[in-house]
Amino acid sequence: MVAVALGSGSLAASGGARPNRALLAGSILFAVAIAAAGYAWKGVPQAVRDEVRREGLAPAVGHPGAATDSGDTAPFLAMVDKLAERSLLRRSDPMTDELPEPLGSLHSSALTVVAEDGVQLQVEVDPPDAYVREGEDAPGDDLTIIFCHGYALSMDAFHYQRRDLRGRARLVFYDQRSHGRSGRAEFDSHHIEQLGRDLSAVIDAVAPTGPLMLVGHSMGGMTVMALADQRPELFAERVFGVALIATTAGGLTSGMLGLPGGLGAAVHRLGPAVAASIARRKSLVERSRWSTSDLGLLLTRLYSFGSTGTDAESRFVASMLSGTDVDVVAEFLPALQEHDKHEALAVLEGVELLVVVGDRDRLTPKAFSDEIVRRVPGAEYVVVADAGHMVLIEKHEIVDEHLLSLLDRVRRDIAADPEFGAA
Repeated sequence: MVAVALGSGSLAASGGARPNRALLAGSILFAVAIAAAGYAWKGVPQAVRDEVRREGLAPAVGHPGAATDSGDTAPFLAMVDKLAERSLLRRSDPMTDELPEPLGSLHSSALTVVAEDGVQLQVEVDPPDAYVREGEDAPGDDLTIIFCHGYALSMDAFHYQRRDLRGRARLVFYDQRSHGRSGRAEFDSHHIEQLGRDLSAVIDAVAPTGPLMLVGHSMGGMTVMALADQRPELFAERVFGVALIATTAGGLTSGMLGLPGGLGAAVHRLGPAVAASIARRKSLVERSRWSTSDLGLLLTRLYSFGSTGTDAESRFVASMLSGTDVDVVAEFLPALQEHDKHEALAVLEGVELLVVVGDRDRLTPKAFSDEIVRRVPGAEYVVVADAGHMVLIEKHEIVDEHLLSLLDRVRRDIAADPEFGAA
């Protein structure tokens, strides 16, 4: 997801050297700000456009590089925020202002798993017998489902899945390193290989035996692929099912930023100069990405959702994004670009595989999921109409329906397994 204001997905910095973190964050902010400006400007009434021009802010729309002439980005950011406000007002629906339920409110007793380098990972386990639904029995096996969240998000991103799968299996949720309530890690450990080892540590600590099902969204899907590459025997022996949601096995680039036409090229050319002035004050970046800002909400909606995401859901996602330190956002970017686990997909051929993507995903577009399915024959492939990168929230009913179907197939396979079937 777009880094400064947005969350898990497709942006990455080039090169393997340690990045100038503030510069990276500033570049991304500028890039997505241009995108938001263009997105908002197209639908702004002429009277509003005239008002913006009278205030002297419009030149930055027609010529983003104008903001660099004086080294002052404040007018550009002010213009973007004004356009964002107008766009949000234009699209506002009073029925979307309230959350259908308190998202992110589902938790259980926390425990700590220590990663190999000493980083403390926050983990929560929902035992099935504590959440048995009326008229249903607790599951008769010891299946554990582990959920891996995406970039700049937290375990709360799986709110709906946690709600709908509680009581149907043992559920494990955790915050990736430097995300959510997990410990802050060193820069050099912010890469996908380490995330795979973190998942391995979680499994060894809280589910050392018994059958497994793994669910990964965006960077969490990459985490699952890294584990498959590192421990293929685990998938041959204990992992019976995998769900990959809005993710990729590789091929992410930073050049286009998910922007249409020549806009991405313009951002790539002009971004560094403007970012240099933004980066002088980290507070500018932090303020512009704040979850309650018009810009933050517009960007979250634009890059996270398709056509049906609500304002309330945008605020929920934005709150997770703003809770991730901007340094962490920048430090993980090279890892996303370097990620390439196409060969590891062969490990998944022996398990029940579900691949889900929204047809309006700007960050990990459908083509990435197409490639996964091409390489893993027999995978169930669900393309969700009108959904964006946060399909697990925006179209959670569809996602959860297919997760439950996957769970049924996994249980069928467990029952037929000579080692676990008699358990």
